[in-house]
Amino acid sequence: MSDLMPIAYRNINQLWAYILTETLKRLGLTCAIICPGSRSTPLAVAFAQQAPEIEAISILDERSAAFFALGQAKATGRPVVVVCTSGTAGANFYSAVIEASYSRVPLLILTTDRPPELRDCHSGQTIDQLRLYGNYPNWQTELALPSADLGMLAYLRQTVIHSWERSQTPTKGPVHLNIPFRDPLAPVPDGTDLSDLRSQFHPEDFFAGITSNTPFPITPYPQRGPHLPHSPFPIPQQWKECDRGIIIAGVAQPQQPQEYCRAIAQLSQTLKWPVLAEGLSPVRNYAELNPYLISTYDLILRNQQLAKQLAPEMVIQVGEMPTSKELRSWIDATQPRRWVIDPSDQNLDPLHGRTTHLRISIEEIKAEEINLSLSSDYGKQWCDAETKVRLVVDQTMGKIDEIIESKAAWLISQILPPGTPLFIANSMPVRDVEYFWKPNNLGVRSHFNRGANGIDGTLSTALGIAHRQQSSVMLTGDLALLHDTNGFLIRNKFVGHLTIVLINNNGGGIFEMLPIAKFDPPFEEFFGTPQDIDFAQLCATYNVPHELINSWQQLQQKLNPLPAKGIRVLELQTNRKLDAKWRQDNLRNFAADILI
Repeated sequence: MSDLMPIAYRNINQLWAYILTETLKRLGLTCAIICPGSRSTPLAVAFAQQAPEIEAISILDERSAAFFALGQAKATGRPVVVVCTSGTAGANFYSAVIEASYSRVPLLILTTDRPPELRDCHSGQTIDQLRLYGNYPNWQTELALPSADLGMLAYLRQTVIHSWERSQTPTKGPVHLNIPFRDPLAPVPDGTDLSDLRSQFHPEDFFAGITSNTPFPITPYPQRGPHLPHSPFPIPQQWKECDRGIIIAGVAQPQQPQEYCRAIAQLSQTLKWPVLAEGLSPVRNYAELNPYLISTYDLILRNQQLAKQLAPEMVIQVGEMPTSKELRSWIDATQPRRWVIDPSDQNLDPLHGRTTHLRISIEEIKAEEINLSLSSDYGKQWCDAETKVRLVVDQTMGKIDEIIESKAAWLISQILPPGTPLFIANSMPVRDVEYFWKPNNLGVRSHFNRGANGIDGTLSTALGIAHRQQSSVMLTGDLALLHDTNGFLIRNKFVGHLTIVLINNNGGGIFEMLPIAKFDPPFEEFFGTPQDIDFAQLCATYNVPHELINSWQQLQQKLNPLPAKGIRVLELQTNRKLDAKWRQDNLRNFAADILI
């Protein structure tokens, strides 16, 4: 403490920044991402002073910095701070703020600003930063101008505590503080006499009572009002009486994946309902916990006869709806009674069906007696279809020697070291994972930006997830990687290892799956958008090792074991048109001849 105080008393700005950073440190902040700039000087100096308890990482590109912070917050479950100067700098945080809002990730966005008298008068590097992110933050405010008054310092402390809490309750998400500073910005005397304050200010007393306990939200129960403590939620009678029900384990990246999967398994075994598990759900990576796991539902539902035979009466959807268009269309067509289990306050039913939102977590459902035999014919039919289609998929994939896109997800699901953090890029990688990710017991920690489903910030998010974690992997296409090559500038600050499995089909493979693909021109120029990049040269520019992968065996050797540090790119070159044709030919055929 004492070594921080002298610099804090050099001027009012530095004292203000010290109170802010010291409060965050005591709340449990461990990582702050600092973008270079002048107006943010007091905060940059104060965060640098808080090492080693707070790791301050300097990142040049603001968009990259915000996505790196997003990745760190995903990996740790704790808020991460990101700081920038005034002007358009903060605008570059916007896409990450949107993603954090929709994917419920706690971020503290600190934009510094010019004081009120320098706004709206063409003073340089000044834009309107109030409510810069619209309604996306959980909470937002502009701080008062720094003041050496003890009461104002208490206001700052309490506002910071409130910001920290609002980033985590009642739903996790971003919080925006706009922070004006007058000159001088460097820690030089500003002419204010701080000696009186120095004698009155007792840090241990001032910061007493700030704890680093993460606030846990009190879940609003539909039938009991918001302020009663948790107690197990009894299983509704109508679920128990239904023998044509399914549980959909949707897109999810819970902090405690094993407990999450166990809770889904207990509900499934109590009700004897099969679990349709999205590729982006941890359920597929803890397969032994879920004996009624269905991973090939997208392929099964392409068979019209099976889709009709397996129509459910009731559906319990846990978390977000899966990506699969087949599944969505099937539920829309069959109109089952539905329940969504998720503790957030958001509407998680894009189909607008006959849906009840239970605002609880799956872990709060009270499981009852567990009997491992599937009693209903309906459940047996699902498991029978899964066994048959899974066999066809595995046999088909096992025989493919040439490098095709779809096999990458299937192979990776079986060969990663246990517990590997994996970032899956949007567009085709998330879909290939849904189609082909094989159930396993490796406990792979899958992450993704499925809040707003954009390709921005792909590399930076993956680096944020991998930073100071177990050696990690990213699966991406070429466009998603190229959209965020500034992420490579993080390489000298990054601690840990990231292997980038790059599927380079020279363009946007997902558009090949859409009706517009039949119209060329303008398809290739405006949708396929080939960039013709030599990735070996690109990687050399950033001094990142690059290797061209020519066989599946070679890929397998490179992914297990993984190196301990650094970034590397393993490139698989594929043919976009042939890959699209392979999917069109095969996706509908995997379950075509299956009878149950």
